[in-house]
Amino acid sequence: MSRLLEVRGLQTAFPSATGETRIVDDVSFNLDSGEVLALVGESGSGKSMTALSILRLVPKPGRVIAGEIKLEGRDLLDFSVSEMRRVRGGRIAMIFQEPMTCLNPVVAVGAQVMEAIGLHDQIGQVDARARTRELFAEVGIPDPEARLDAYPHELSGGLKQRVMIAMALSTRPEILIADEPTTALDVTVQAQILALLSDLQRDRGTAILLITHDLGIVNELADRVAVMYAGRLVEVAPRQELLSNPLHPYTRGLLRSIPALSPPGVRLPEIPGVVPSPDHWPNGCRFSTRCGERFEPCAEIFPEETAPTSDRRVWCHAVDASSRDPEGEAL
Repeated sequence: MSRLLEVRGLQTAFPSATGETRIVDDVSFNLDSGEVLALVGESGSGKSMTALSILRLVPKPGRVIAGEIKLEGRDLLDFSVSEMRRVRGGRIAMIFQEPMTCLNPVVAVGAQVMEAIGLHDQIGQVDARARTRELFAEVGIPDPEARLDAYPHELSGGLKQRVMIAMALSTRPEILIADEPTTALDVTVQAQILALLSDLQRDRGTAILLITHDLGIVNELADRVAVMYAGRLVEVAPRQELLSNPLHPYTRGLLRSIPALSPPGVRLPEIPGVVPSPDHWPNGCRFSTRCGERFEPCAEIFPEETAPTSDRRVWCHAVDASSRDPEGEAL
């Protein structure tokens, strides 16, 4: 796999009474061709804002204030508005978590996908309709010809999500950002959507940035996992290693809260408290106010990046301490 997307030191901020509040703070990760990278964390961790930053869709007055977002070596932050329009929906597409808020309720869904195709490809209406029909069939929409003229309210939640996936795939993007793609869908439809994304990734070789809070979904789809908390990454690792041997206390807390891991009738373990507001993030480790393993430096000093292995990164004082000898040298 080749390096496709490189995010380095990304910072996204909004004006506040104290100046600027960073919603995304010094986030770095890579996405390789054909890879599925899951960005995981509770609501309020900054996952969706990271995705919007990549696409330069941060709602005003927010803005990216630092960092690099390189697509095959070119920094998207240097792109002109017209260049970025060609990238957005062309080379990078996004599936938003609520299809009903993204689809125009008074326009047939086929026409909406055809419009997306027309923005990037110079083809006629007949060809655009034929391609939309093919896309509807590809994403498993039954009777695709008839569905072209359906309105959003005439479709189930699962079918609306399939329309959004068809729209995202209409220009054959190299990167697909899926923001909570199974939110508000029942378990059966969730499984169908995940299987669809997996098939599309395998058949097309599309790289996927999967944003979710559900580690069960991560286990189904991801190659690597980046765990995010309060605007910062806390752990990045291959999926199997992270799920079998989580190193950060926050990752362990998320895993303990999965129902399948708890005996029937036993109350699920929970992480006490809530994700702090960006205006009140702790000075040190962002998770220190909720962590049962905190010790002296946690509340005052943000942990340095530690690399226990060549393909793992973790930001935790306890992990850093365990990787040093008594004289303080790295082992």
